[in-house]
Amino acid sequence: MIAPRLEMLGIRKRFGATVALDGVDLLVQPGEVHALVGENGAGKSTLMKVLSGAVRPDAGRMLLDGRPFAPRNPYDARAAGVAIVYQELNLAPHLTVAENLTLGIERHTVGIICGRAFRQRVERALATLTGTSDCVERGDGAEKARIDPDTVVRRLPPAARQLVEIARALLIEAPILVLDEPTSSLGVAEIEHLFAVIGRLRAAGVSIVYISHFLEEVQRVADAFTVLRDGRVAGAGRMQDTTLSRLVELTIGRRLDEMFPRVPHTIGQPLLRIERLCGRPLPVEANLTLHRGEILGVAGLIGAGRTELLRTIFALAPIRSGAVRVLRLSRAKHRDAMALRPDPASRLAQGVGLLSEDRQTEGVALSRTVAENVTLSYLAPLSRWGWVRPAVLRRTAQRWIERLGIRTRGPEQPVWGLSGGNQQKVALARLLHHDVDALLLDEPTRGIDVASKTHIYELLGQLAAQGKAILMVSSYMPELLGVCDRIAVMHRGRLGPARPVADWTEHALMTAAVSGTETAA
Repeated sequence: MIAPRLEMLGIRKRFGATVALDGVDLLVQPGEVHALVGENGAGKSTLMKVLSGAVRPDAGRMLLDGRPFAPRNPYDARAAGVAIVYQELNLAPHLTVAENLTLGIERHTVGIICGRAFRQRVERALATLTGTSDCVERGDGAEKARIDPDTVVRRLPPAARQLVEIARALLIEAPILVLDEPTSSLGVAEIEHLFAVIGRLRAAGVSIVYISHFLEEVQRVADAFTVLRDGRVAGAGRMQDTTLSRLVELTIGRRLDEMFPRVPHTIGQPLLRIERLCGRPLPVEANLTLHRGEILGVAGLIGAGRTELLRTIFALAPIRSGAVRVLRLSRAKHRDAMALRPDPASRLAQGVGLLSEDRQTEGVALSRTVAENVTLSYLAPLSRWGWVRPAVLRRTAQRWIERLGIRTRGPEQPVWGLSGGNQQKVALARLLHHDVDALLLDEPTRGIDVASKTHIYELLGQLAAQGKAILMVSSYMPELLGVCDRIAVMHRGRLGPARPVADWTEHALMTAAVSGTETAA
Protein backbone atom coordinates (compact mmCIF):
# COMPACT_ATOMS: atom_id res chain seq x y z
CA MET A 1 0.00 0.00 0.00
CA ILE A 2 1.29 3.47 -0.91
CA ALA A 3 2.01 5.64 2.13
CA PRO A 4 0.13 8.97 2.34
CA ARG A 5 1.98 12.02 1.07
CA LEU A 6 0.67 14.04 4.03
CA GLU A 7 -0.63 12.92 7.43
CA MET A 8 -2.00 15.40 9.97
CA LEU A 9 -2.99 13.46 13.08
CA GLY A 10 -4.88 14.71 16.13
CA ILE A 11 -4.19 18.39 15.43
CA ARG A 12 -5.42 20.67 18.19
CA LYS A 13 -5.26 24.46 18.43
CA ARG A 14 -6.87 26.89 20.85
CA PHE A 15 -6.92 30.70 20.67
CA GLY A 16 -7.81 31.85 24.15
CA ALA A 17 -11.24 30.42 24.94
CA THR A 18 -11.88 29.52 21.29
CA VAL A 19 -11.12 25.96 20.22
CA ALA A 20 -10.21 26.28 16.53
CA LEU A 21 -9.12 22.65 15.99
CA ASP A 22 -10.12 19.74 18.17
CA GLY A 23 -8.25 16.57 17.18
CA VAL A 24 -8.39 16.93 13.38
CA ASP A 25 -7.03 14.19 11.08
CA LEU A 26 -6.22 14.79 7.41
CA LEU A 27 -4.64 12.21 5.10
CA VAL A 28 -3.69 13.11 1.52
CA GLN A 29 -2.35 10.57 -0.97
CA PRO A 30 0.26 11.21 -3.71
CA GLY A 31 -1.34 12.53 -6.90
CA GLU A 32 -4.66 13.15 -5.13
CA VAL A 33 -6.89 16.21 -5.11
CA HIS A 34 -8.31 16.28 -1.59
CA ALA A 35 -11.16 18.70 -0.91
CA LEU A 36 -11.24 20.38 2.50
CA VAL A 37 -14.79 21.61 3.05
CA GLY A 38 -16.52 23.49 5.85
CA GLU A 39 -18.35 26.65 6.84
CA ASN A 40 -16.55 29.92 7.54
CA GLY A 41 -14.85 29.53 10.91
CA ALA A 42 -14.94 25.71 10.79
CA GLY A 43 -11.13 25.55 11.12
CA LYS A 44 -9.97 25.06 7.51
CA SER A 45 -7.67 28.09 7.37
CA THR A 46 -6.23 27.36 10.83
CA LEU A 47 -5.45 23.78 9.80
CA MET A 48 -3.62 25.01 6.70
CA LYS A 49 -1.72 27.59 8.75
CA VAL A 50 -0.53 24.73 10.94
CA LEU A 51 0.60 22.91 7.80
CA SER A 52 2.38 26.02 6.53
CA GLY A 53 4.22 26.68 9.80
CA ALA A 54 2.43 30.00 10.34
CA VAL A 55 0.69 28.57 13.44
CA ARG A 56 2.15 26.06 15.92
CA PRO A 57 -0.36 23.39 17.03
CA ASP A 58 -1.01 22.75 20.73
CA ALA A 59 -1.09 18.98 20.10
CA GLY A 60 -0.89 16.44 17.31
CA ARG A 61 1.76 15.52 14.76
CA MET A 62 2.40 15.69 11.04
CA LEU A 63 4.18 13.35 8.64
CA LEU A 64 5.42 14.22 5.16
CA ASP A 65 6.12 11.15 3.01
CA GLY A 66 6.30 9.14 6.22
CA ARG A 67 8.84 11.43 7.93
CA PRO A 68 8.08 13.75 10.88
CA PHE A 69 7.21 17.25 9.72
CA ALA A 70 7.15 20.17 12.18
CA PRO A 71 7.86 23.47 10.34
CA ARG A 72 8.96 26.33 12.56
CA ASN A 73 7.81 28.94 10.06
CA PRO A 74 6.44 29.25 6.49
CA TYR A 75 9.97 29.23 5.07
CA ASP A 76 10.60 25.78 6.56
CA ALA A 77 7.35 24.47 5.10
CA ARG A 78 8.08 25.90 1.68
CA ALA A 79 11.60 24.45 1.72
CA ALA A 80 10.07 21.05 2.51
CA GLY A 81 7.79 21.33 -0.53
CA VAL A 82 4.53 22.78 0.83
CA ALA A 83 3.13 25.66 -1.25
CA ILE A 84 -0.02 27.44 -0.06
CA VAL A 85 -2.16 29.91 -1.95
CA TYR A 86 -4.36 31.66 0.61
CA GLN A 87 -7.76 33.12 -0.18
CA GLU A 88 -6.53 36.54 0.90
CA LEU A 89 -3.53 36.98 -1.34
CA ASN A 90 0.00 37.68 -0.10
CA LEU A 91 1.56 39.67 -2.91
CA ALA A 92 3.81 42.73 -2.73
CA PRO A 93 1.73 45.32 -4.61
CA HIS A 94 4.69 47.62 -5.40
CA LEU A 95 6.67 44.86 -7.13
CA THR A 96 6.17 43.49 -10.63
CA VAL A 97 4.54 40.16 -11.38
CA ALA A 98 7.94 38.57 -12.12
CA GLU A 99 9.46 39.96 -8.92
CA ASN A 100 6.57 38.57 -6.87
CA LEU A 101 6.88 35.15 -8.47
CA THR A 102 10.60 34.86 -7.72
CA LEU A 103 10.56 36.56 -4.31
CA GLY A 104 12.53 34.40 -1.88
CA ILE A 105 13.88 31.99 -4.51
CA GLU A 106 16.05 34.42 -6.46
CA ARG A 107 19.36 33.31 -7.93
CA HIS A 108 22.34 35.56 -7.38
CA THR A 109 26.01 35.84 -8.19
CA VAL A 110 28.29 37.39 -5.54
CA GLY A 111 25.24 39.07 -4.02
CA ILE A 112 23.82 40.43 -7.29
CA ILE A 113 20.39 39.05 -8.21
CA CYS A 114 20.18 37.51 -11.67
CA GLY A 115 16.86 38.89 -12.88
CA ARG A 116 16.76 36.83 -16.07
CA ALA A 117 17.45 33.47 -14.47
CA PHE A 118 13.77 32.57 -13.99
CA ARG A 119 12.31 34.62 -16.82
CA GLN A 120 11.34 31.71 -19.04
CA ARG A 121 9.93 29.73 -16.11
CA VAL A 122 7.93 32.77 -15.00
CA GLU A 123 6.44 33.28 -18.45
CA ARG A 124 5.69 29.57 -18.80
CA ALA A 125 3.90 29.43 -15.41
CA LEU A 126 1.76 32.45 -16.30
CA ALA A 127 0.97 31.11 -19.77
CA THR A 128 -0.04 27.76 -18.27
CA LEU A 129 -2.61 29.41 -16.01
CA THR A 130 -4.02 31.93 -18.47
CA GLY A 131 -4.15 29.44 -21.32
CA THR A 132 -2.08 31.58 -23.70
CA SER A 133 0.40 28.75 -24.26
CA ASP A 134 -2.42 26.45 -25.43
CA CYS A 135 -3.65 29.18 -27.73
CA VAL A 136 -0.21 29.57 -29.33
CA GLU A 137 0.25 25.80 -29.69
CA ARG A 138 -3.15 25.35 -31.38
CA GLY A 139 -2.71 28.47 -33.50
CA ASP A 140 -6.45 29.10 -33.34
CA GLY A 141 -6.22 32.79 -32.59
CA ALA A 142 -8.44 32.44 -29.54
CA GLU A 143 -8.49 35.47 -27.31
CA LYS A 144 -6.76 34.84 -23.95
CA ALA A 145 -5.95 37.13 -21.08
CA ARG A 146 -2.15 37.38 -20.93
CA ILE A 147 -0.49 38.65 -17.77
CA ASP A 148 2.62 40.73 -18.47
CA PRO A 149 5.45 39.72 -16.07
CA ASP A 150 6.64 43.34 -15.97
CA THR A 151 3.31 44.76 -14.78
CA VAL A 152 3.26 46.15 -11.22
CA VAL A 153 0.88 43.97 -9.19
CA ARG A 154 -1.18 46.84 -7.78
CA ARG A 155 -2.33 47.61 -11.34
CA LEU A 156 -3.84 44.16 -11.80
CA PRO A 157 -7.50 43.35 -11.08
CA PRO A 158 -8.17 40.86 -8.24
CA ALA A 159 -8.70 37.95 -10.66
CA ALA A 160 -5.28 38.44 -12.27
CA ARG A 161 -3.64 38.72 -8.83
CA GLN A 162 -5.18 35.38 -7.90
CA LEU A 163 -3.61 33.78 -10.95
CA VAL A 164 -0.24 35.33 -10.08
CA GLU A 165 -0.43 33.83 -6.57
CA ILE A 166 -1.19 30.39 -8.02
CA ALA A 167 1.63 30.77 -10.56
CA ARG A 168 4.06 31.49 -7.72
CA ALA A 169 3.14 28.15 -6.13
CA LEU A 170 3.59 26.35 -9.46
CA LEU A 171 7.01 27.94 -9.96
CA ILE A 172 8.61 26.13 -7.00
CA GLU A 173 7.23 22.75 -8.19
CA ALA A 174 6.12 21.74 -4.69
CA PRO A 175 4.87 18.15 -4.13
CA ILE A 176 2.05 19.52 -1.92
CA LEU A 177 -0.06 22.42 -3.16
CA VAL A 178 -2.83 23.99 -1.06
CA LEU A 179 -5.40 26.10 -2.93
CA ASP A 180 -7.67 28.14 -0.65
CA GLU A 181 -10.74 29.32 -2.61
CA PRO A 182 -8.72 29.50 -5.85
CA THR A 183 -11.72 30.26 -8.07
CA SER A 184 -13.38 32.92 -5.90
CA SER A 185 -12.19 35.75 -8.17
CA LEU A 186 -11.97 33.81 -11.45
CA GLY A 187 -14.36 33.70 -14.37
CA VAL A 188 -15.52 30.60 -16.23
CA ALA A 189 -12.64 30.58 -18.73
CA GLU A 190 -9.99 31.02 -16.02
CA ILE A 191 -11.59 28.28 -13.91
CA GLU A 192 -11.47 25.85 -16.83
CA HIS A 193 -7.77 26.59 -17.34
CA LEU A 194 -7.12 26.12 -13.63
CA PHE A 195 -8.88 22.75 -13.62
CA ALA A 196 -6.80 21.67 -16.61
CA VAL A 197 -3.63 22.67 -14.72
CA ILE A 198 -4.83 20.75 -11.64
CA GLY A 199 -5.37 17.68 -13.82
CA ARG A 200 -1.80 17.88 -15.15
CA LEU A 201 -0.39 18.35 -11.64
CA ARG A 202 -2.37 15.37 -10.38
CA ALA A 203 -1.00 13.25 -13.23
CA ALA A 204 2.52 14.36 -12.29
CA GLY A 205 2.02 13.11 -8.72
CA VAL A 206 1.43 16.44 -6.99
CA SER A 207 -0.89 16.25 -3.98
CA ILE A 208 -3.43 19.09 -3.86
CA VAL A 209 -5.53 20.21 -0.91
CA TYR A 210 -8.45 22.07 -2.48
CA ILE A 211 -10.51 24.38 -0.25
CA SER A 212 -13.72 25.75 -1.70
CA HIS A 213 -17.29 26.72 -0.84
CA PHE A 214 -18.39 25.86 -4.39
CA LEU A 215 -19.42 22.28 -3.75
CA GLU A 216 -20.29 21.62 -7.40
CA GLU A 217 -16.70 22.33 -8.45
CA VAL A 218 -15.40 20.33 -5.48
CA GLN A 219 -17.33 17.32 -6.76
CA ARG A 220 -15.88 17.84 -10.20
CA VAL A 221 -12.21 18.27 -9.31
CA ALA A 222 -11.60 16.27 -6.12
CA ASP A 223 -10.83 12.59 -5.56
CA ALA A 224 -11.44 12.60 -1.80
CA PHE A 225 -12.88 14.95 0.83
CA THR A 226 -12.73 15.90 4.48
CA VAL A 227 -15.46 18.06 6.03
CA LEU A 228 -14.73 20.19 9.09
CA ARG A 229 -17.45 21.54 11.36
CA ASP A 230 -16.72 23.53 14.53
CA GLY A 231 -13.08 22.45 14.53
CA ARG A 232 -13.78 18.73 14.22
CA VAL A 233 -13.95 16.26 11.33
CA ALA A 234 -17.63 15.83 10.46
CA GLY A 235 -17.00 13.35 7.67
CA ALA A 236 -14.45 12.08 5.15
CA GLY A 237 -14.33 9.71 2.22
CA ARG A 238 -14.03 9.25 -1.53
CA MET A 239 -15.81 11.85 -3.63
CA GLN A 240 -17.32 9.24 -5.95
CA ASP A 241 -19.11 7.67 -2.99
CA THR A 242 -20.97 10.79 -1.84
CA THR A 243 -23.56 13.24 -3.16
CA LEU A 244 -23.89 17.01 -3.21
CA SER A 245 -26.75 16.94 -0.69
CA ARG A 246 -24.66 14.75 1.64
CA LEU A 247 -21.73 17.20 1.44
CA VAL A 248 -24.08 20.07 2.29
CA GLU A 249 -25.54 18.11 5.21
CA LEU A 250 -22.08 17.29 6.60
CA THR A 251 -20.99 20.91 6.18
CA ILE A 252 -23.86 22.63 7.97
CA GLY A 253 -25.05 19.79 10.21
CA ARG A 254 -28.57 19.71 8.77
CA ARG A 255 -30.41 19.33 5.49
CA LEU A 256 -30.66 22.39 3.29
CA ASP A 257 -34.13 22.45 1.77
CA GLU A 258 -33.52 25.19 -0.79
CA MET A 259 -30.28 26.72 -2.06
CA PHE A 260 -31.92 29.80 -3.58
CA PRO A 261 -34.88 30.77 -1.38
CA ARG A 262 -37.28 33.12 -3.16
CA VAL A 263 -38.79 35.94 -1.10
CA PRO A 264 -41.86 37.47 -2.82
CA HIS A 265 -41.18 41.05 -3.88
CA THR A 266 -42.75 43.55 -6.22
CA ILE A 267 -40.76 45.58 -8.77
CA GLY A 268 -41.64 49.25 -8.44
CA GLN A 269 -40.62 52.64 -9.78
CA PRO A 270 -37.22 53.36 -11.40
CA LEU A 271 -34.55 54.31 -8.89
CA LEU A 272 -31.29 54.34 -10.85
CA ARG A 273 -30.89 55.13 -14.55
CA ILE A 274 -27.68 54.78 -16.57
CA GLU A 275 -27.66 56.55 -19.92
CA ARG A 276 -24.96 55.81 -22.53
CA LEU A 277 -22.39 55.51 -19.75
CA CYS A 278 -18.74 55.36 -20.84
CA GLY A 279 -15.78 55.11 -18.47
CA ARG A 280 -12.00 55.19 -18.78
CA PRO A 281 -11.35 52.73 -20.33
CA LEU A 282 -14.44 50.68 -19.39
CA PRO A 283 -17.37 50.47 -19.73
CA VAL A 284 -17.56 51.27 -23.44
CA GLU A 285 -21.31 51.83 -23.31
CA ALA A 286 -23.99 50.92 -20.80
CA ASN A 287 -27.69 51.68 -20.64
CA LEU A 288 -29.74 50.40 -17.74
CA THR A 289 -32.71 51.19 -15.54
CA LEU A 290 -32.80 49.68 -12.04
CA HIS A 291 -36.12 49.64 -10.20
CA ARG A 292 -37.10 49.56 -6.58
CA GLY A 293 -37.75 46.04 -5.39
CA GLU A 294 -35.59 44.54 -8.16
CA ILE A 295 -32.54 42.28 -8.14
CA LEU A 296 -30.71 42.79 -11.43
CA GLY A 297 -27.69 40.64 -12.24
CA VAL A 298 -24.73 41.39 -14.50
CA ALA A 299 -22.92 38.42 -16.04
CA GLY A 300 -19.80 38.36 -18.20
CA LEU A 301 -16.21 37.23 -18.40
CA ILE A 302 -13.45 38.71 -16.28
CA GLY A 303 -12.17 41.80 -18.05
CA ALA A 304 -15.52 42.48 -19.74
CA GLY A 305 -16.03 45.59 -17.61
CA ARG A 306 -18.50 44.40 -14.96
CA THR A 307 -16.52 45.71 -11.99
CA GLU A 308 -15.67 48.91 -13.86
CA LEU A 309 -19.39 49.46 -14.46
CA LEU A 310 -20.19 49.39 -10.74
CA ARG A 311 -17.19 51.56 -9.87
CA THR A 312 -18.15 54.13 -12.50
CA ILE A 313 -21.72 54.26 -11.21
CA PHE A 314 -20.39 54.79 -7.68
CA ALA A 315 -17.98 57.49 -8.95
CA LEU A 316 -14.87 55.57 -7.94
CA ALA A 317 -13.85 55.61 -11.62
CA PRO A 318 -14.14 58.61 -13.98
CA ILE A 319 -17.05 59.05 -16.37
CA ARG A 320 -15.95 59.82 -19.91
CA SER A 321 -19.46 60.46 -21.18
CA GLY A 322 -23.05 59.64 -20.40
CA ALA A 323 -24.88 60.03 -17.10
CA VAL A 324 -25.83 58.26 -13.89
CA ARG A 325 -29.16 59.47 -12.57
CA VAL A 326 -30.47 58.61 -9.12
CA LEU A 327 -34.25 58.98 -8.98
CA ARG A 328 -36.18 59.33 -5.76
CA LEU A 329 -39.91 59.31 -5.14
CA SER A 330 -41.03 62.67 -3.76
CA ARG A 331 -44.74 62.46 -3.03
CA ALA A 332 -46.30 61.38 -6.32
CA LYS A 333 -43.58 62.28 -8.76
CA HIS A 334 -39.92 61.70 -9.48
CA ARG A 335 -37.20 64.13 -8.54
CA ASP A 336 -33.88 63.92 -10.35
CA ALA A 337 -31.23 63.66 -7.61
CA MET A 338 -28.18 63.52 -9.87
CA ALA A 339 -25.16 64.84 -7.95
CA LEU A 340 -23.48 67.99 -9.20
CA ARG A 341 -20.13 66.58 -8.04
CA PRO A 342 -20.13 62.83 -8.67
CA ASP A 343 -18.00 61.26 -5.95
CA PRO A 344 -18.51 58.32 -3.55
CA ALA A 345 -19.63 60.58 -0.69
CA SER A 346 -22.32 62.11 -2.90
CA ARG A 347 -23.45 58.69 -4.04
CA LEU A 348 -23.80 57.54 -0.44
CA ALA A 349 -25.73 60.71 0.35
CA GLN A 350 -28.05 59.84 -2.54
CA GLY A 351 -28.57 56.36 -1.14
CA VAL A 352 -26.26 54.36 -3.41
CA GLY A 353 -23.71 52.00 -1.82
CA LEU A 354 -21.00 49.73 -3.23
CA LEU A 355 -19.71 46.38 -1.98
CA SER A 356 -16.28 46.01 -3.57
CA GLU A 357 -14.89 42.67 -4.78
CA ASP A 358 -11.48 43.74 -3.42
CA ARG A 359 -12.26 42.92 0.17
CA GLN A 360 -8.90 43.49 1.86
CA THR A 361 -8.09 46.78 0.14
CA GLU A 362 -11.52 48.40 -0.14
CA GLY A 363 -14.08 46.24 1.63
CA VAL A 364 -12.94 46.41 5.25
CA ALA A 365 -10.45 48.21 7.46
CA LEU A 366 -8.51 45.20 8.73
CA SER A 367 -6.97 46.90 11.76
CA ARG A 368 -10.32 48.22 13.06
CA THR A 369 -12.94 46.33 15.04
CA VAL A 370 -16.08 44.73 13.70
CA ALA A 371 -18.17 47.48 15.32
CA GLU A 372 -16.08 50.25 13.75
CA ASN A 373 -16.22 48.63 10.31
CA VAL A 374 -19.98 48.17 10.40
CA THR A 375 -20.72 51.76 11.45
CA LEU A 376 -17.86 53.88 10.10
CA SER A 377 -19.74 55.30 7.09
CA TYR A 378 -22.84 56.31 9.07
CA LEU A 379 -22.24 57.51 12.61
CA ALA A 380 -25.08 60.05 12.85
CA PRO A 381 -27.62 57.77 14.60
CA LEU A 382 -24.93 56.69 17.08
CA SER A 383 -23.86 60.20 18.08
CA ARG A 384 -25.03 62.88 20.47
CA TRP A 385 -23.72 66.45 20.20
CA GLY A 386 -21.00 65.22 17.86
CA TRP A 387 -19.76 62.45 20.18
CA VAL A 388 -20.14 58.76 19.30
CA ARG A 389 -21.71 56.75 22.11
CA PRO A 390 -19.64 53.52 22.41
CA ALA A 391 -22.43 51.50 24.02
CA VAL A 392 -24.85 52.38 21.21
CA LEU A 393 -22.17 51.57 18.62
CA ARG A 394 -21.60 48.12 20.15
CA ARG A 395 -25.33 47.35 20.38
CA THR A 396 -25.85 48.39 16.76
CA ALA A 397 -22.96 46.22 15.58
CA GLN A 398 -24.21 43.27 17.65
CA ARG A 399 -27.58 43.43 15.90
CA TRP A 400 -25.88 43.12 12.51
CA ILE A 401 -23.61 40.35 13.78
CA GLU A 402 -26.68 38.35 14.76
CA ARG A 403 -28.68 39.17 11.63
CA LEU A 404 -25.89 38.17 9.21
CA GLY A 405 -24.52 35.33 11.33
CA ILE A 406 -21.02 36.82 11.55
CA ARG A 407 -18.72 34.44 13.42
CA THR A 408 -16.77 36.67 15.78
CA ARG A 409 -15.82 36.87 19.44
CA GLY A 410 -17.80 40.11 19.62
CA PRO A 411 -18.08 43.66 18.27
CA GLU A 412 -14.64 44.57 19.61
CA GLN A 413 -12.73 41.88 17.69
CA PRO A 414 -10.39 43.27 15.00
CA VAL A 415 -11.57 42.34 11.50
CA TRP A 416 -8.18 40.88 10.54
CA GLY A 417 -8.93 38.02 12.95
CA LEU A 418 -12.04 36.94 11.02
CA SER A 419 -12.19 34.44 8.18
CA GLY A 420 -12.52 35.85 4.67
CA GLY A 421 -16.20 34.98 4.44
CA ASN A 422 -16.97 36.71 7.73
CA GLN A 423 -15.03 39.79 6.59
CA GLN A 424 -17.33 39.84 3.56
CA LYS A 425 -20.36 39.79 5.83
CA VAL A 426 -18.96 42.74 7.79
CA ALA A 427 -18.59 44.73 4.55
CA LEU A 428 -22.19 43.90 3.61
CA ALA A 429 -23.40 44.82 7.11
CA ARG A 430 -21.94 48.32 6.66
CA LEU A 431 -24.10 48.88 3.56
CA LEU A 432 -27.18 47.65 5.37
CA HIS A 433 -26.43 49.84 8.39
CA HIS A 434 -26.11 52.84 6.08
CA ASP A 435 -29.63 51.98 4.83
CA VAL A 436 -28.85 52.75 1.19
CA ASP A 437 -31.65 52.46 -1.38
CA ALA A 438 -29.52 51.02 -4.20
CA LEU A 439 -26.93 48.32 -3.47
CA LEU A 440 -24.14 47.76 -5.99
CA LEU A 441 -22.80 44.31 -5.11
CA ASP A 442 -19.60 43.03 -6.77
CA GLU A 443 -19.27 39.27 -6.13
CA PRO A 444 -21.27 39.51 -2.85
CA THR A 445 -20.89 35.84 -1.85
CA ARG A 446 -17.18 35.52 -2.62
CA GLY A 447 -15.57 33.21 -0.06
CA ILE A 448 -18.82 32.55 1.83
CA ASP A 449 -19.90 29.03 2.77
CA VAL A 450 -23.00 27.36 1.36
CA ALA A 451 -25.25 27.98 4.37
CA SER A 452 -24.22 31.62 4.60
CA LYS A 453 -24.80 32.04 0.86
CA THR A 454 -28.36 30.82 1.28
CA HIS A 455 -28.77 33.27 4.16
CA ILE A 456 -27.44 36.12 1.98
CA TYR A 457 -29.77 35.16 -0.90
CA GLU A 458 -32.73 35.25 1.45
CA LEU A 459 -31.57 38.60 2.82
CA LEU A 460 -31.36 40.05 -0.70
CA GLY A 461 -34.93 38.93 -1.32
CA GLN A 462 -36.03 40.60 1.92
CA LEU A 463 -34.27 43.83 0.93
CA ALA A 464 -36.02 43.77 -2.45
CA ALA A 465 -39.34 43.24 -0.64
CA GLN A 466 -38.56 46.39 1.35
CA GLY A 467 -38.17 48.35 -1.89
CA LYS A 468 -34.37 48.29 -2.14
CA ALA A 469 -32.81 48.08 -5.60
CA ILE A 470 -29.94 45.63 -6.08
CA LEU A 471 -27.45 45.55 -8.97
CA MET A 472 -25.31 42.44 -8.57
CA VAL A 473 -22.20 41.28 -10.45
CA SER A 474 -21.40 37.58 -10.11
CA SER A 475 -19.25 34.99 -11.87
CA TYR A 476 -21.38 32.18 -10.41
CA MET A 477 -24.13 31.68 -12.96
CA PRO A 478 -26.41 29.47 -10.82
CA GLU A 479 -26.44 32.35 -8.33
CA LEU A 480 -27.59 34.85 -10.95
CA LEU A 481 -30.25 32.48 -12.29
CA GLY A 482 -31.45 31.57 -8.81
CA VAL A 483 -31.62 35.03 -7.26
CA CYS A 484 -32.16 37.71 -9.93
CA ASP A 485 -35.30 39.07 -11.56
CA ARG A 486 -33.46 40.21 -14.68
CA ILE A 487 -29.96 39.58 -16.04
CA ALA A 488 -27.82 41.61 -18.45
CA VAL A 489 -24.57 40.34 -19.98
CA MET A 490 -21.45 42.44 -20.46
CA HIS A 491 -19.18 41.73 -23.42
CA ARG A 492 -16.04 43.76 -24.17
CA GLY A 493 -17.28 46.72 -22.18
CA ARG A 494 -20.76 46.84 -23.68
CA LEU A 495 -23.78 46.01 -21.54
CA GLY A 496 -26.50 44.05 -23.31
CA PRO A 497 -30.20 44.48 -22.61
CA ALA A 498 -31.53 43.23 -19.28
CA ARG A 499 -33.94 40.34 -19.85
CA PRO A 500 -36.19 38.42 -17.42
CA VAL A 501 -34.36 35.55 -15.73
CA ALA A 502 -36.76 33.07 -17.34
CA ASP A 503 -35.24 33.98 -20.72
CA TRP A 504 -31.79 32.77 -19.69
CA THR A 505 -29.98 29.47 -19.16
CA GLU A 506 -26.35 28.90 -18.15
CA HIS A 507 -25.57 28.04 -21.76
CA ALA A 508 -27.22 31.23 -23.04
CA LEU A 509 -25.39 33.36 -20.48
CA MET A 510 -22.06 31.80 -21.39
CA THR A 511 -22.68 32.21 -25.11
CA ALA A 512 -23.53 35.90 -24.67
CA ALA A 513 -20.52 36.43 -22.38
CA VAL A 514 -18.07 34.81 -24.82
CA SER A 515 -19.41 36.01 -28.15
CA GLY A 516 -21.74 38.87 -27.35
CA THR A 517 -24.48 36.96 -29.19
CA GLU A 518 -27.65 36.18 -27.27
CA THR A 519 -29.46 32.88 -27.78
CA ALA A 520 -32.91 31.78 -26.78
CA ALA A 521 -33.27 29.94 -23.50
